[in-house]
Amino acid sequence: MSALTKTTLYLPEAEYRVLKSLARQQTRPAAELVREAIIEYAARHGGRRSPASLGIGRSGRADLSEKAEELLVGLGSDA
Repeated sequence: MSALTKTTLYLPEAEYRVLKSLARQQTRPAAELVREAIIEYAARHGGRRSPASLGIGRSGRADLSEKAEELLVGLGSDA
């Protein structure tokens, strides 16, 4: 699992009781159930997680696409 980010969630009392009851029944933390529910909801409604490889080739240069031709001059030549 990736690093977790803390957030605050406000629930109506009835939903809070349901969440706590499910957590007790399954001997799992309520936060784990909420994370699982979000993942399942996103999967059903077209939300996609970004692949872990996204950004792996990031150069750190904001102008890379603007200067591509200039930067590629001589690439692949033996000189």
